Amino acid sequence: MKLQIINGPNLNLIGRREKSIYGVLSFDDYLDYLLNKYPQLTIDYFQSNIEGEIIDKIQEVGYSYDGIILNAAAYTHTSVGIADAIRAIEKSVIEVHISNTKSREDYRHKSFISPHVNGIIQGFGLLSYELAIISFLNNIKGE
Repeated sequence: MKLQIINGPNLNLIGRREKSIYGVLSFDDYLDYLLNKYPQLTIDYFQSNIEGEIIDKIQEVGYSYDGIILNAAAYTHTSVGIADAIRAIEKSVIEVHISNTKSREDYRHKSFISPHVNGIIQGFGLLSYELAIISFLNNIKGE
């Protein structure tokens, strides 16, 4: 199984920013954990602070990979373009968030992406990504 993790803006700072929300472990260290725990999977990782690059990556892998784990970060609440890219592809997308966005600022309560994904996992810290992997492994894709 081939999965693509896509992280949006400022998630390159995980482990250094707002540690009370995002924790102290860097995403690179967490990715190493995932790669070691799931050696039977191909897990590729992409992060960008640029909306168009995220759209390009979704389009690039959306027909060839088995699934996408997407944390669009702040673009979750603003990007019709990312939502449209998800609608355009064939593969399953799981939306993840490290924090529980419903317990944060009001503007974080709206997701343009959620109506177009196969599932949403949020509020479990970095474990949210592993829960998405488990959902793919158990074929819980909403298809």
